[in-house]
Amino acid sequence: MTANPAWVPPEVDTTVPNPARVYDYWLDGDHNFQADRDLGEQILRIMPGIRDAARLNRAFLRRAALHMVEAGVRQFLDIGSGIPTVGNLHEIVQQVDPDCRVVYVDRESVAVAHAKLLLRDNDRCAAIQADLRDVNDILDAPEAKELLDLDQPVGVFMLLLLHFVPDSWEPHAILARYRERVAPGSFLAISHVAADADSSGLDEAIEAYRSTQNDPIPRTHDQVLSFFEGFEVVEPGVVGCAMWNPQGAGDMSDDPGINALPYAGVGRKP
Repeated sequence: MTANPAWVPPEVDTTVPNPARVYDYWLDGDHNFQADRDLGEQILRIMPGIRDAARLNRAFLRRAALHMVEAGVRQFLDIGSGIPTVGNLHEIVQQVDPDCRVVYVDRESVAVAHAKLLLRDNDRCAAIQADLRDVNDILDAPEAKELLDLDQPVGVFMLLLLHFVPDSWEPHAILARYRERVAPGSFLAISHVAADADSSGLDEAIEAYRSTQNDPIPRTHDQVLSFFEGFEVVEPGVVGCAMWNPQGAGDMSDDPGINALPYAGVGRKP
């Protein structure tokens, strides 16, 4: 791809790797730059299964979204959505019901710029640039107020996001603010890097990630489970990503260790 495609905002330094673009590279996407590919390959050498883990996280997104649609949810909020790639949330839910509405949120201008380009002809989707912590700014944004009725259940996604949220940000308090704003019957889906799984090379990979100016914070099973406070956790609970209600061979890896990474779960607000 060209060094500066039209959808890249001028303030974006494409020589600094970005987690969303590295993830896009692992998913064989086109929206990444040489710095992202270099870091992606460096981490692949440390953890050869990381590309499988990215694919399994994307498969979890699909299964969690379909679970919510089957439960009657028709509006969705994807926070930390990253670069839109094939099999993104709106494609999944609108294939089932074209009336489903989706609001994507990311703090990275390049992710939002490309999302807006991708969604320009879809009047049931929008993209907002905002930080996870800006709960009211997100939920009260004109795009969100147009598409989301907070008096009706909402499916909230925070996939591979909260491990970039340090404890000093008080993530439980942030999640509580979202929980308070959404209606009963709403869902929360989370995936998160596991601190207590058999993950050879994880520490070295985290060190490599520091070049993105983001510090991943793996957490234990109990710590990830605690993020669902105030929600009823859907069976089978918080488990390895591939183990959350797999529907076929494509939802699993040949490597049992990869199936345990990252943790994933869905909760429902009673």
